[in-house]
Amino acid sequence: MGICETHENTSKCSVNSMECFMVLSTQAQKISIATLCGLFGILCILENILVLYLIFSSPGTRRKPSYLFISSLALADILASIIFVCSFVSFHVFKETDFSKEVFLLQLAGVTTSFSASLSSLLLTALDRYLSISRPSEYKLLMTRRRAWIALGVLWVTCATIASLPLLGWNCCTLNSTCSELFPFVDGSYLSSWICLTLLLLGCIACAYTRVLRRARQHVAYMEQHQAQGAKQQSSRMRMDVTLAKTLVMVLAVLVLCWSPVLGLMTYSIFSRLSDRLRRVFAFCSTLCLLNSMVNPIIYALRSKELSASLRMVFSQCRRQLKASEESPEAGSAHKSSVIET
Repeated sequence: MGICETHENTSKCSVNSMECFMVLSTQAQKISIATLCGLFGILCILENILVLYLIFSSPGTRRKPSYLFISSLALADILASIIFVCSFVSFHVFKETDFSKEVFLLQLAGVTTSFSASLSSLLLTALDRYLSISRPSEYKLLMTRRRAWIALGVLWVTCATIASLPLLGWNCCTLNSTCSELFPFVDGSYLSSWICLTLLLLGCIACAYTRVLRRARQHVAYMEQHQAQGAKQQSSRMRMDVTLAKTLVMVLAVLVLCWSPVLGLMTYSIFSRLSDRLRRVFAFCSTLCLLNSMVNPIIYALRSKELSASLRMVFSQCRRQLKASEESPEAGSAHKSSVIET
């Protein structure tokens, strides 16, 4: 048994004890982690920037509260990718420990805030979809842009406050308690509380989407009965809500699949000791969180008709500009040759 595997050393709060959490032992493991983080991180940032551009470049989408919540999700995924990749790779691959406890907890707070805001944005989107389907006639009065911005402000402030608690004193160094086996300086009770909060959010999202799908089925049956009698505009609105609800259910399914291994190992670490092998598995499973952030924009592009139309418009404009730039030198050379002939 190595010195870093003992309970006493994992409870120490010195910077030197952080080496016990660097579980990648071979060069192949480090290269694999760096490759996964770099690939998922870059794609996630580019895709979510494109989603933000598509939403805010179109007056039709940036005015809708639904797309404000999706914008919050994209922004959270961008921040999570940047902070997670930089801190994770520097810690596990380059093994940098020349920073203080406060700097590490600040980085951890940034990652926690971003991922918590991503999950909370999905919850707001689920509630927004349920309100849109269950009370369509009152939706515009109930869900205004002002209320959407207030909800997003409360969301981000709450997530930042909860994530900053270890930095403010809820850590094993200040409390002189046992540190987590997965995160340096993190108190076990704080990790348990964060896991419970995350599971509660997932449960609320699943419950909301279950009710959304139930309403969606009722609307599909209603459309089949009354489509021949008219109400074409209302039928189109219901069909759009049903499509967006199915899209967000796909997002939730990807979220659960990507986060289940991480949350499972976190929960297991609370009740039992983790071997170095399981901690290495946890390090690789953490990259699934980036995969989730990378897949979300792809689902939007494939399922949202408005974003797909905006994306096709952007591609067609780029194609026309490239075509014009290719034709302009030929036109210039033709004009020059005609002048010479004259």
